[in-house]
Amino acid sequence: MAKEEKLSDATHEADRRDSEVKAHADRPPSPDEEREAEKNKLDPDEARTIHEQYERGANAKGEGRVD
Repeated sequence: MAKEEKLSDATHEADRRDSEVKAHADRPPSPDEEREAEKNKLDPDEARTIHEQYERGANAKGEGRVD
């Protein structure tokens, strides 16, 4: 059996700092990017399907449910 490795205090501190980092954009979108993004329209049937999947997942019960 392999010997158990003890993590250093520096490793624990680095993990703690990393856990507090919030995801964010590195810059605002350019006008061109905003214009292109506005062209992306989701098909209403596709939007309905996605919404139903979210609802089903949010209301899942029983085996396989993660709490």
